Amino acid sequence: MERVRDLSLLPKAHLHLHFTGSMRPATVLELADKYGVRLPEALTDALTSGEPPSLRATDERGWFRFQRLYDAARSCLREPEDIQRLVREAAEEDLKDGSSWLEIQVDPTSYAPRLGGLIPALEVILDAVDSARRDTGLGIRVLVAANRMKHHLDARTLARLAVRYADRGVIGFGLSNDERRGMARDFDRAFAIAREGGLLSAPHGGELSGPASVRDCLDDLEADRIGHGVRAAEDPRLLQRLADRQITCEVCPASNVALGVYEKPGDVPLRKLFDAGVPLALGADDPLLFGSRLAAQYEIAREHHGFTDAELAELARQSVRGSTAPEAVRAELLAGVDRWLTAPMR
Repeated sequence: MERVRDLSLLPKAHLHLHFTGSMRPATVLELADKYGVRLPEALTDALTSGEPPSLRATDERGWFRFQRLYDAARSCLREPEDIQRLVREAAEEDLKDGSSWLEIQVDPTSYAPRLGGLIPALEVILDAVDSARRDTGLGIRVLVAANRMKHHLDARTLARLAVRYADRGVIGFGLSNDERRGMARDFDRAFAIAREGGLLSAPHGGELSGPASVRDCLDDLEADRIGHGVRAAEDPRLLQRLADRQITCEVCPASNVALGVYEKPGDVPLRKLFDAGVPLALGADDPLLFGSRLAAQYEIAREHHGFTDAELAELARQSVRGSTAPEAVRAELLAGVDRWLTAPMR
């Protein structure tokens, strides 16, 4: 067998992980039993078998099915201690995969009804992040995300809330859910509020919709990073624009395949983006439903796209550079990448 370096030992930053989607399958099953939640059969089967459910979100029906499973898992989070457990376990999983910096994405409105309201919900989440950071040593920050499917005034409320808690670990503002719904320009004021408050702009684009959705994120929301962004590979001029401006795309290969954006791992345009000079930060997206965590995304780059160890190290460096980690943390991580690359192969 060819000797290769262990990708779980490669220091990296994780910039695309959704809150509910970060849960361990066993945790969802345990909490569902605790609270008497009846999970959809497709979700239960996936959680017990370890095989991700069959999902194709390239049409609205498929996206609705994905959201139904996601919402069912989220309904198992009822108490602050459940939130504490989720964040601690997400941190533990990231550490096992070589992550030293995690920026986890959450829409606190989804948890507000059970946690006493919007502000208490975000405070519970930030308290959990503080505890996990102390307990595990992993650097963790929070990106507050608005929902494209909701009114843009709701997004403005969230942006103001995110800015209010910028000194508690909120580092960015995002826009998630089906990008085929809700025009980016409808949320421009919310993103302006976030930027004026010093937060990173990191909306989703270029996953379920094509290159135009990436351009909209750049033009209307002044994106510093793009969640996904893989469909930019279909437009050479857009690729050049992303490369020239060094806009990091948070690429999630396993979820792209699981949701039917691409048929197989080798179809994800990782190599095209990388060779064009677009900075990439590989992410697990929603490992609860897609079945693989962070190191597995690097394995996809190695096995299906022929990335050498030197190129994988550069992917890790790009994830660190695209993060909001303090300069001292970045320097430490980048030095760790260099050490990994010069270490003996197993």
